[in-house]
Amino acid sequence: MRNHRQNTRLAVAATAALALGLTACGTASDPAVTGDKAAESEPLVVAASPTPHADILNFVEKNLADKAGLELEVREFTDYVLPNTATQSGQVDANYFQHKPYLDDFNEKNDTTVVPVVDVHLEPLGLYSKKFRSVEDIAPGQTVAVPNDTTNEGRALRLLAEHGLITLKPGVGTSAKLSDITDRKGLEFKELEAATVPRALNDVDAAVINGNYAIEADLKPSEDALVLEKAEGNPYANFLAVKKGNEKDPRVAKLAKLLNSPEVKKYIEDTYTGSVVPAFGAPAK
Repeated sequence: MRNHRQNTRLAVAATAALALGLTACGTASDPAVTGDKAAESEPLVVAASPTPHADILNFVEKNLADKAGLELEVREFTDYVLPNTATQSGQVDANYFQHKPYLDDFNEKNDTTVVPVVDVHLEPLGLYSKKFRSVEDIAPGQTVAVPNDTTNEGRALRLLAEHGLITLKPGVGTSAKLSDITDRKGLEFKELEAATVPRALNDVDAAVINGNYAIEADLKPSEDALVLEKAEGNPYANFLAVKKGNEKDPRVAKLAKLLNSPEVKKYIEDTYTGSVVPAFGAPAK
């Protein structure tokens, strides 16, 4: 039983290891994997980013799952691509790592049909610097690193625009690109994969970092960020997701209920003290 619950950390580059590690979980034709006529006694395998997603799932597995009659297996991924492709192929049952704008963009570009099930939390995106203590200190000629994927770059640019560091074209929304900046105000930009931005913090003047990657890099968003996104009205809540058609898998329903429980709310608030905030409820359409 414990073997099913053992977490496996998967590195981005380890494609071969991924295929090997997932073989034991079956294929897309296996009912226990896809959720089609899934036996409730089979473990629910969920792909997740290490922090805070896997941490939250591990809390559920250790404290809530047995009582709910759910066997949960958490598999950790360190990138933003493999969790969705593994969910689509049936190599895992679900994932928990992303927000709606990112998933919409991913589905469109990759012809996948992953859908959200329930919102769980928000990780406020933040601007960080090892050189400056205030956003007002960032001046022309300095370099800012931003995530290079479509939705997180747009999100980063919106944050910078809201605090007067750049000016964007009117109405660009969540998909803003560097080409949508009408006034860079002398700043230079370095586009990097989201997971690598924290490692570049010493090499740039400032960087916009996703909340989960900031926490993994031992940054405290609520304390260390020069500026943070506002939670109110934010479209970037992270959710549990499955391949379309598997939303009614009874194991998924059990996990969704647990992830929106008072116990998980307290865990998030006590553990992350404002760096991650509960955002329970139905996902945005």
